[in-house]
Amino acid sequence: MDYQGRYAFVNPTDEPQSVTLGFPLESENTVYDGFEVRDEKGAAREVTFCAGTARWAEDFAPRQRREFAVRYRSRGTATWKHRLTEGTGQVKNFRLTLVTNFPNVDFPPGSISPSRHARAGGGWRGEWDFQSLVANAPIGIVLPERLNPGPLASRITFFAPVGLLFFFFVVAILADAQGKGIHPMNYFFFGCAFFAFHLLFAYVVDHVAILPSFAIASATSIFLVVSYARLFTGWRFALRQIGLAQLLYLVLFSYTFFWQGFTGLAITIGAILTLFVMMQYTGRAKWDEPRLERAA
Repeated sequence: MDYQGRYAFVNPTDEPQSVTLGFPLESENTVYDGFEVRDEKGAAREVTFCAGTARWAEDFAPRQRREFAVRYRSRGTATWKHRLTEGTGQVKNFRLTLVTNFPNVDFPPGSISPSRHARAGGGWRGEWDFQSLVANAPIGIVLPERLNPGPLASRITFFAPVGLLFFFFVVAILADAQGKGIHPMNYFFFGCAFFAFHLLFAYVVDHVAILPSFAIASATSIFLVVSYARLFTGWRFALRQIGLAQLLYLVLFSYTFFWQGFTGLAITIGAILTLFVMMQYTGRAKWDEPRLERAA
């Protein structure tokens, strides 16, 4: 993050003053690169750092107003904060404009919310504008965190039996309705190919970006299932029924874990829609008749 700020200080007395000015800094887990302070003429000031504050000494003539520019670069992956004062203090005519290259911005607890904010292109722009403010709370934002592939792969694998149960249920109903005989051993190999996705994804994601890894594992598993099913059901049923079912209950089911906070809702909606479709599909079936007779 690049920071640039301009601050004005006034000697309110009729006497010359020698004062030490301070710029508060975060004291924990913070890196400041290229920190510098310059006066109104562009001359760099000698800055010392002590107790979470950057300090420099200045001489002020009576009633003199002086401005100083502060610049630095910081790096981090969690939050960025800007302290207005040391402890509780007052700032006047304060304005801060913050522009990010990402749109999803949150604010840490206890921080001051912006006066105005909106999307700006592919990012976000916020403004804090105060004529006179007394506060000890900082200004800050929470940066979006990159998805950690390890825990994601673990969650997808842990809930894989749920997706496999949906897959078996739908395939069994469709096969029975169309008179396709699928042996329990066929379901066993379906399950093995189904879990090939999770095994491959868990290892490929260590070497390839998360979305390409997901695509490679998905394509591999679907190829295994469809190419196997066409041997005893035919290409049409293997592609249209079994392939589509695997796309829904393996690929899309697993992809819902990318939607943090909405995974449970997405799976619930998918389960209800599956139940509705299967009820409509089998509503006129005569379950007490022999399967081959119903197929005829």
